[in-house]
Amino acid sequence: METKVIINIENDTVVQMAYNLTVKGEEVESDTLEYLHGHQNLISGLENALTGMKIGDVKQVHVAAADAYGEFDDDMVTVLNRESFPADFEIKLGQTMRMRDNEGHIFSGIATAMDEQTVEVDMNHPMAGKDLDFKVTILDIRPGTEEEIDAGTICGDGCSCDSCGDGCSSGCC
Repeated sequence: METKVIINIENDTVVQMAYNLTVKGEEVESDTLEYLHGHQNLISGLENALTGMKIGDVKQVHVAAADAYGEFDDDMVTVLNRESFPADFEIKLGQTMRMRDNEGHIFSGIATAMDEQTVEVDMNHPMAGKDLDFKVTILDIRPGTEEEIDAGTICGDGCSCDSCGDGCSSGCC
């Protein structure tokens, strides 16, 4: 008879968890996810709080803004000339836009105001400046594979930059 080894969450373990995220008492998200622990694949305040948990453990975790997506930074709100956007680029107030700068870097921002000449864009993370409250249930824990540990993230079968089709810009490997 095989005995199942109890594994605690520690660096290089793959963790599957269910979570509910609330901000100021309002549920924002509820989902499951799997990640490689200890490789900055989660916000630091949550990842640190999960260390040592076991399968079946349930925990309430309060993460201050500084340990989540950081404080809101007024310097991350900028006004851009409308001419800097392609003519066919659709700008919608309040919606996240993916943009590319002159050097080819891709970033996200939310249009917060606009007129005929300018667009105000907030490039803070949408959760910046917010304290986050999680209810986490640990569903499974297993040792990470050598490939996962080397990559710093979990890989499905045949994970490689080529399998993403985007040169790893999605962070799949």
